[in-house]
Amino acid sequence: MRTIDWFLSLLFLLGPSLVQSSTDWQLGPFERVDEVNPILSPCSDTTFYCPLQHKEVSWESEHVFNPAAIVHNDRIYLIYRAEDDFGTGIGYHTSRLGIAESSDGFHFQRLSTPVFFPTQDDQFFNEWPGGCEDPRIVEKEDGTYVMMYTQWNRHIALLAVATSPDLINWTKHGYVFENANGGTFGRHFCKSGSIICRCEDDRLIATKIQGKYWMYWGEGSVHVAVSDDLIAWQPLYEGCGPLLKLLEPRPGKFDSALAEAGPPAILTDQGIVFIYNGKNAMENGSPNIGPGAYAAGQALFDAKDPTKLLDRTKDYFFKPTKSFETNGQYVDGTVFTQGLVHFHGKWFLYYGAADSAIGVAVAEDKK
Repeated sequence: MRTIDWFLSLLFLLGPSLVQSSTDWQLGPFERVDEVNPILSPCSDTTFYCPLQHKEVSWESEHVFNPAAIVHNDRIYLIYRAEDDFGTGIGYHTSRLGIAESSDGFHFQRLSTPVFFPTQDDQFFNEWPGGCEDPRIVEKEDGTYVMMYTQWNRHIALLAVATSPDLINWTKHGYVFENANGGTFGRHFCKSGSIICRCEDDRLIATKIQGKYWMYWGEGSVHVAVSDDLIAWQPLYEGCGPLLKLLEPRPGKFDSALAEAGPPAILTDQGIVFIYNGKNAMENGSPNIGPGAYAAGQALFDAKDPTKLLDRTKDYFFKPTKSFETNGQYVDGTVFTQGLVHFHGKWFLYYGAADSAIGVAVAEDKK
C-alpha cells in the first residue's frame, strides 16, 4: 500500500480520536496585560460596618483575589473576594465579596463597601467567621444572575448559591446539595462550582443539556452535578458507587496534587471548554513549576454528554511567573483562574495571584 493511502486509511479509522488530539478547541493563547497588572490590590482606605462584630472593619485591607466576572450593560463587573485583618494565616481571615466595574476590562472602579458578606441570617452558621469565598457567576435566560460561592465557617467548606437581579442585591439560597439524594447526601467539604453556559452577545447564559443544567465542581478531583433550577443540585455517581470523577490529579503533571474547577465552562462548536486549576505536588510533580504552585489547564467535554471527556491539555497553559503572582499570602505561587468573559471580540481571563491580588490576561476570539 502506498504511504499516502495508508495514511488516509488511518485517518478514516481514527477520525474523531485523532481530531481531538488537536489544540484548536482551546481558548487562547492568553497574554497578560503587564501595563495594568495587578488590576486590583488590597485597599486600607475602605471600611465597612460589620453587623456581626458591631464595628467598622477594613474589609479589603489584607488580600483581594479570586474574582468572578460578568458583562452587564457593556461593562465588565468583577465580584471579588476580599479579606480583612481579622485573623492570621490562609483560611483564618474573614472573606467578603466586593464589586468593581470597568468600561475596558482593565481599569476598574470599586464600590467602597462589600455587596455580599456574612450576617445574622439563616446562613450565619455556614459563613461565620470564615466568610464568603471564591464566586463564579452566570446568567439565566431572564437576566437573573446566579452566583456559586464557598461558605467557610472555619470547620467545613460548603458550595452555596445566591441570585440577584442587579449584581448588588443578593438572595442567599444556601448549600447546593442540601436536598441531594432526598436529603441524605449530607454536608461534605465541597467548593468551586463551574456552571456550563453558552456565550451570546457577551452574556454567559446557563444552558440546559439533556433537559438539565450542569455544573463541574470540586477541589481534589472534579465532579459533576445537575439541576432543574440552578438552585438545588444533584451530584452524579459512578453507578451505585462513589461520586463520578471527571478529572483527577496526574502524577508528574502540573495538576499532580489536585484538579479544581475554574470559571464557568463554555459551550463551543467543538464541545464544552472547561478551564480548571491544578496544584503541583510537593514531591514528584511537574519539574516545570514550583512545588505547591497553582497553574491552569483546559479540558474538552462532549457538548451532548458533559460527562464524556474528549481531550485534556497535557500541560498548563498559564502559570505563575510575575512577582505579584509568586509573592503574597500563598508563597508557592498562584494563578487561580476564576473569572472568564467574552467582551468586544476577546476573551478576558481574571485570576487570583498568590491569594493577594487580581490579574488579567486576554486572548483573541478565534471564531
